[in-house]
Amino acid sequence: MFSKSKINEPGPKASETDTSTAPQAAKPTDSAPVTPKAKPAASVLSSDLLITGNLKTSGDIKVEGQVEGDVRAHLLTVGEGATVKGEVVADDVVVNGRVVGRVRGLKVRLTSTARVEGDIIHKTIAIESGAHFEGSVQRQDDPLATGAKKMPTTPAAETKPAAKP
Repeated sequence: MFSKSKINEPGPKASETDTSTAPQAAKPTDSAPVTPKAKPAASVLSSDLLITGNLKTSGDIKVEGQVEGDVRAHLLTVGEGATVKGEVVADDVVVNGRVVGRVRGLKVRLTSTARVEGDIIHKTIAIESGAHFEGSVQRQDDPLATGAKKMPTTPAAETKPAAKP
């Protein structure tokens, strides 16, 4: 009545051993391939590397060495032994090491080994117990905007002198 499928069993598949009955593969056409592009791996700056200058990419960067300059990326990870001296701007920022300068990110995470000396402008933030942080923290809806200006005060929050009758 029911038969066991041989699809998940180990050993050669029927399509691997007998190609005479297998349907022919479709011929490639001039249209774009349907396979999705693989996401490029993160660029890793090794622990023995010192970079003086700014870095900018739309990809991911993992810093294990030292950077003296601004860093802009999609995902920036500062390794435990790493130091970045400059402004950090990324969609996601994970600090395990040291950052001396302003940090701007949609999501900012300071792990227990992080040391940040500078202001953090974020949309969401997580600071683990044990992280060292000196500076101010400010939430903004768009922390990646150039200039990262302070949020304007709302009229309801302003204090006005009471009118005398």
